[in-house]
Amino acid sequence: MEKTIGFIGCGKMAQSIIQGLIRAQTIEPTRIIASAKSDETLEKVRNTYGIHVTLNNLEVAQKSDFLVLAVKPNLYQTVIDEIKDKLNEATVIITIAAGISLDGLEERFSRKVKAVRTMPNTPSLVGEGMTAMCHNDLVTDKELQQIKVLFESIGKVEAIEERLMDAIPAVSGSSPAYVYMLIEALADGAVQQGFTKKQGLNMAAQAVLGAAKMVLETGIHPAELKDHVCTPGGATIEAVVSLEQTQFRGTILKAMEQCTKKSVLLSK
Repeated sequence: MEKTIGFIGCGKMAQSIIQGLIRAQTIEPTRIIASAKSDETLEKVRNTYGIHVTLNNLEVAQKSDFLVLAVKPNLYQTVIDEIKDKLNEATVIITIAAGISLDGLEERFSRKVKAVRTMPNTPSLVGEGMTAMCHNDLVTDKELQQIKVLFESIGKVEAIEERLMDAIPAVSGSSPAYVYMLIEALADGAVQQGFTKKQGLNMAAQAVLGAAKMVLETGIHPAELKDHVCTPGGATIEAVVSLEQTQFRGTILKAMEQCTKKSVLLSK
């Protein structure tokens, strides 16, 4: 891709994206520039990825075709105040923080800007992320496709309406935490049966990975896949009945509801 992508802020998520871009050969390292607050972080990033680094946020902004604001939400206004008066109008601003709406971003810039709102999740670190994205009407179809390609370097991408963004943490942003709890519980159950914790974790994590791939690659509904595992009078259906009796699905739905409520609150 013959574009320059910049990152203001170079924490874990920014580095996950950078690593994915380079691993997928989506863009040359020399076309990536990042800023951070410390020389230590910049030296580590430069040595690891071979990209351009600087302490100057404005330098990143002025050199970027796509500019990722990879700082915490409470720092957005400070960063935007640094760059807004000298930002090229053709530059596309990409956010990766929760609670920053497209209208809110424009208010911070005090003008219309090309803006794409994204929400990647932590499995982006291993190239299996899920990124939701929406955009304002200044972003062209070609730019949107290029940005989609960038984020596909770290996993899958789903374009959605902005009104659904507050629900994304419950569905994909926070949900890895629920899955980690499931894997931990399965591993503990394995230990109870006599396996080592390492064996339990390996088997549980692989089972979850395999089940997820079955859903994604076969296109078969999860309920049908579940039925395939449940033989009449077998052990699996006993486990499924127990989960239903203890409100397994209802508990997940309640957790998602609480997560969405908090996301809405934070966005205000």
